[in-house]
Amino acid sequence: MTEITQLYEQSNFPIFQNRMYNSAQEARDCPRGDIRLVQNETSGLIYNAAFQPELMNYDAAYQNEQAHSQLFQSHLEEVAAIVERNLGTDQLVEVGCGKAHFLELLLSRGCSITGFDPTYEGDNPDVQRHYFGVGVKVSAKGIVLRHVLEHVQDPFTFLEGLRDANGGGLIYIEVPCFEWILGANAWFDIFYEHVNYFRLGDFSRMFGKVQDSGRLFGGQYIYVVADLGSLRAPVAGPADRVDFPQDFLAMANLAPSKGAGGLSAVWGAASKGVIYSLLRERYGHPVDVLIDINPDKCDKFVPATGLRVMSPDEGMARLAPGADIYVMNSNYLEEIRAMTHDRYKLISIERR
Repeated sequence: MTEITQLYEQSNFPIFQNRMYNSAQEARDCPRGDIRLVQNETSGLIYNAAFQPELMNYDAAYQNEQAHSQLFQSHLEEVAAIVERNLGTDQLVEVGCGKAHFLELLLSRGCSITGFDPTYEGDNPDVQRHYFGVGVKVSAKGIVLRHVLEHVQDPFTFLEGLRDANGGGLIYIEVPCFEWILGANAWFDIFYEHVNYFRLGDFSRMFGKVQDSGRLFGGQYIYVVADLGSLRAPVAGPADRVDFPQDFLAMANLAPSKGAGGLSAVWGAASKGVIYSLLRERYGHPVDVLIDINPDKCDKFVPATGLRVMSPDEGMARLAPGADIYVMNSNYLEEIRAMTHDRYKLISIERR
């Protein structure tokens, strides 16, 4: 029997933290699931042992697009350059292309690429509204897999399926970095949608040939370019065991400062903001103002807490000059500072 080590637990989390709702009650009544983060001692892989894949049904109400930020656009340009350098520009496939912003970027740079995603809402004929798999009549010279593998219950079997469907080839994989989550005590970065949590070493064990790898987006993401034909079952050693921080949730239980005006404000209504707001509420420190620049989120309600998302203009109008705003991702601090004309005290929530 394979041994597992338990790392972290949470209960009653929204299964889709990026699904938006039309009313606060509907948002509070969202489907929920539990988190029991464990490490498989044989493979070294880390995953949510309480995950139920049958609950997951991604639809058009799922909104996780970050491309409205200029800083994130710069990140996508960096990724595009890595993809072109390693995979070339012809006969590419993006599996799980979402709203196709990255695919459109590659097209604008002269790449030929086909996208696959059942949640796609646009009209680009290069995107097919279904999953990529055996029977799809597209042969790729390179496969792009950005922020998909963390959502798949059995990542090794999923990669085997891509290998078999495409007959091998190179693959670019980008996922959140679990080492960054632990180092930053980023408890707001563990949620139900992400069944898997990866480290760079996991991919070195999973592939015999890794062509390129590194960290992106201030260390929050990792990437690898690997030969799908070299895929192998990962085997862990003692050095691959996770040392989970004992004080991981320490900041979640601290009363946040509210500053001028007495309101608790958060900037960022994506995954981090949803989980941050939920645990703050559970510890008796609810959020009053939730701001996001994504127009598809504004005036909608986030799961679990039922908070309504405000546009930057509406949110800032609610806050007194000098008020504290908790920024969900420190990468955006300077971008937000410029948008707010430095009128507020911006607070990063990550341990540094």
